[in-house]
Amino acid sequence: MSDAITPFTIAAAPGRVRVLFEGHEVADSARALRLDERGHEPVYYLPREDVQMSVLRRNDHASVCPWKGKASWFTIMRDATIVEDVAWSYEAPHDGAAIIAGHVAFVAEHVDIEADETPQPVRKVPPMDPPYVE
Repeated sequence: MSDAITPFTIAAAPGRVRVLFEGHEVADSARALRLDERGHEPVYYLPREDVQMSVLRRNDHASVCPWKGKASWFTIMRDATIVEDVAWSYEAPHDGAAIIAGHVAFVAEHVDIEADETPQPVRKVPPMDPPYVE
């Protein structure tokens, strides 16, 4: 598919994006991508490294978008609660959406998505630093 005809834009989300399922954080990223498509709410794609993949299981559902490609779907299993098709991922998206490969998006009806659109630095303690004690 040609990039020129895709009906969406993808850009880095400027701030931090958190995803909560029944009050439990299942994803937190300062590296999320925001996909804007005419007529739809924004969709945030979070790198898998920032998603608790241990609570997600790939299921047999798949869907196809003519612009992005074939999506794989996930079921969430947390605290004895199971919800089918809570998230999806494009493993090998079409060229116009290649940047979302390796990212996971969540269905807003099943989770709470907190998107802070204010740019924030990612603060990480270097691995060799001792723990901070008050």
